[in-house]
Amino acid sequence: MGFDQIPAAFYFFAAALAVPFIPKGWPRGALMLAIPILVAYNIWQMGFGTFATMPFMGFDLELMRVDSLSRVFTLIFCLAAFLGNLYAWHLKDTVQQVAALLYAGSAIGACLAGDLITLFFYWEGTALASVFLIWARGTQGAYNTGMRYLLIQIGSGVILIAGVVLFYRESGSIAFENMTLGSLGTWLIFLSFGIKAAFPLLHNWLQDSYPAATVTGTVILSAFTTKLAIYALARGFAGTEILIYIGAIMTLFPIFFAEIENDLRKVLAYSLNNQLGFMVVGVGIGSEMALNGTAAHAFVHILYKALLFMSVGAVLFRTGTSKASELGGLYRTMPITATFCLIGAASISAFPLFSGFIAKSLILSEAAYKHYDFIWLILVFASAGVLSHSGIKIPFFTFFAHDSGKRPAEAPAHMLLAMGITAALCIFIGVVPNALYSILPYAVDYEPYTIAHVVGQLQLLLFALLAFGILFRIGMHPPEVRATNLDTDWLYRKMAPSVVLTCARGVAIIWTYCADLTLSKLWKLTERLYRTHGPEGRMARVWPTGSMVLWLAVILAAALLVNFI
Repeated sequence: MGFDQIPAAFYFFAAALAVPFIPKGWPRGALMLAIPILVAYNIWQMGFGTFATMPFMGFDLELMRVDSLSRVFTLIFCLAAFLGNLYAWHLKDTVQQVAALLYAGSAIGACLAGDLITLFFYWEGTALASVFLIWARGTQGAYNTGMRYLLIQIGSGVILIAGVVLFYRESGSIAFENMTLGSLGTWLIFLSFGIKAAFPLLHNWLQDSYPAATVTGTVILSAFTTKLAIYALARGFAGTEILIYIGAIMTLFPIFFAEIENDLRKVLAYSLNNQLGFMVVGVGIGSEMALNGTAAHAFVHILYKALLFMSVGAVLFRTGTSKASELGGLYRTMPITATFCLIGAASISAFPLFSGFIAKSLILSEAAYKHYDFIWLILVFASAGVLSHSGIKIPFFTFFAHDSGKRPAEAPAHMLLAMGITAALCIFIGVVPNALYSILPYAVDYEPYTIAHVVGQLQLLLFALLAFGILFRIGMHPPEVRATNLDTDWLYRKMAPSVVLTCARGVAIIWTYCADLTLSKLWKLTERLYRTHGPEGRMARVWPTGSMVLWLAVILAAALLVNFI
């Protein structure tokens, strides 16, 4: 088997098996950095086609199918794995290191899967590996959160395989290609992808789990699971119109939660949900330009979101908190981290000359071109909201705003290096957009730096900045205070169990009362009959055991009556 016939995921899996036997420190760190570079090079120099197949239970599984769509996602996943492992260079925790390799390998394997069965195995692999990045934090809360996360992620896989079975029965195919929502099988597959993509009402696992992970684990988590779902939607359901409206809702509702949230890592989790909405809209439109926009946005989003999680993670690493109410004034002793955070904020806000500007505009322009005017307005409003909660709130309340009195040391050198590379890529892609456009799935005929586009975007951003300044100045901006904000998961985690328990108690009380009342009356009837037909009565004289038979018959009738009631 040649080098290009070994599935890319297997390199990560082999490294994960080797990690426990390699000395901690630079030898292990070097391996974890080398593997994503090796796989990225292999994918980059490889042509398009199917390079690894395997027979399985009568099916020919396609373990590595490389095309223009899978290649761009595989490359960014390799880059994210490299940056995440560099950021986590200081770790000596074997569990986290093995989990990170297995997680990245499973996500890359899923991107290269040419059939739905292979996709399922890697799909579940991402769930099983990633949960250890949450549990590694070692708290009871992290354990509980990890269990909920695992339940939802494994549930997504169960729904996926059920959909695959039905889809095979309906179509006779397991090929992972574009599908239409015309059967139960495709709807189940769609729902499975939607859970991982954090569709509305299915999104709470994201905000629950990512902030609960370790400092480095959150950075790695932010890159793979949800973007794998975006890839799966682009591969399987491009042009499905319902995705346009689902995506539009996704861009809106996280804005309001992010504005009132105090935990900055949770703010970024809501922001991640918001950004996924833009990608889902692009998949729903389904044109070549829109799919290019989805792929480009996923690429740059992994970078600037990782940069923001890195900067907040560095603050958490040095201060022990990521609560906005407990931070502020950190630019004095963490100026480099603050600078990198501002670059991430400018990128996610889509300022010209930063990566978000050249990617998000592809989706916005295509929405306008396809005459989805209302959707376009929603996306513009959501873009302004992104500036408020991620572009301003994150750096402002972390490094500026009021002085918390904390004077932590600057982030460790390897964290700064990881942030520096990521920040440089955010600027490079923004300045040289063709570097990204050239690897997108379809040919790009688009110029982001037109006068109208640049001026329009700057006007939007400046008005959003002005609105934030005025609201903050007059005291109407939501204050950063310690609080627990309720999301829609409260309905099924708290309210629904409480309602069910209350109803169950009510039914039990009524049932017990009726049963006691019935049995009491039957017992009195039994006593009366026994006195009449007992040992001294006529029945006893005719048949000595008649009273006992009658008593047993009454008891049996009572039992049947109670069950009937």
